[in-house]
Amino acid sequence: MIVIFEKLFSLIGLLFFTGAFSQIMEGAPISLLRYFVWGIATVLLLLRWKKTIKTALTDKYLLLLTILILSSFIWSDVSILTLKDSREIIQMTVFGLYFASRFEIKEQVQIIAAAFFIGAVMSLIVVLVVPVIGIHLKDHPGAWKGVFGYKNNLGSMMIISAFTFLFLPKNENRNYSIFYQCYKWFGLALSTLLIVQSTSKTSLVISIVLLLILFFYSKYRWQGKVTVVYVDILILIFGAAATIFIGSWSEILTAIGRDPTLTGRTPMWGAALTKLMERPLFGFGRSAFWAPGSQYAKDVGLALTEGFVPPHGHNGFIDMALDVGLVGISLFAISFLISYFRALKLAYGTKEPENLWYLAFLIFLVMNNLTESFLLYKTNIYWTLYLVSAWTLARREKYIEYKI
Repeated sequence: MIVIFEKLFSLIGLLFFTGAFSQIMEGAPISLLRYFVWGIATVLLLLRWKKTIKTALTDKYLLLLTILILSSFIWSDVSILTLKDSREIIQMTVFGLYFASRFEIKEQVQIIAAAFFIGAVMSLIVVLVVPVIGIHLKDHPGAWKGVFGYKNNLGSMMIISAFTFLFLPKNENRNYSIFYQCYKWFGLALSTLLIVQSTSKTSLVISIVLLLILFFYSKYRWQGKVTVVYVDILILIFGAAATIFIGSWSEILTAIGRDPTLTGRTPMWGAALTKLMERPLFGFGRSAFWAPGSQYAKDVGLALTEGFVPPHGHNGFIDMALDVGLVGISLFAISFLISYFRALKLAYGTKEPENLWYLAFLIFLVMNNLTESFLLYKTNIYWTLYLVSAWTLARREKYIEYKI
């Protein structure tokens, strides 16, 4: 019963962080749900406090980054707002640490798949039954947004859903194998349908590129340890692909009907990075740069048009740098690269499909934050799943080392 409760709780927690309840619950109910997820996760962590501490210490760079973010109210111009918003970081950290330390890889992927499947079904229902909630009426007429509030949000959520179902663990119970396969392929098909109906070109491009990358990994992965030769090949492939893409940046964007300046993003990024040089080491504090009434945000908006005040930088990495400076973004980069190579080793070390999930998510995280602020912005599933990925991969590697 305890195991069932924890899996159901994790399911609700993941759905909460996706924002699936935000469009259908407001005020006190959503606040109660927030504190329910936070409170239960905290209690469960405390009950296993030794394992919690061991897991947290497996990625010291991530732990230092978390401490830095939580401390950023000290140098923030809006310290009260920054301190208040720190609750979001604590909530995501507590749940992410719990989920990473409690469940093994196979269980994690199964629970994540179930959560996104419910989110996808909820989105389809509101589109068909309550279109005023599920479909854009004015700003993007006809585009589906489901229960996620915006078409790009729906698109990015369904990308995660799609590759989660693609790498769903094999079914060990032969009595339910047909049902399990139907569940897997229906989940993948529904996720793909919602990506298309969201009309998010960014999500469509990311999903295609990610699919090609994952096909390469799943097709040509081999048994054994990662060697220096493999790393050299990986760097070569990445460098070649990046050169081709950057060299054809304007042509690619123009071909899909997008402004080569990414709808004004590039001038805004330049202005934001210039501002960052005023406080390069530790940034402006979490949420401070784009806070309501912020003069910094107003100055950046002038790079586009007079009177425009952007709510965020449309780039998760730039926004993180604005929050916690070059020190913070460096801690993240180190944690990410270590996690990425751990994910590569895991993907190439076995033939189990779920072992490709972390590699898929980390690649997706980078691509998805190049033109959107989906990293530390408010309470979100992206940072939560990054915490889960980093700590799970680190815990697994440490466990293997200790076992050896």
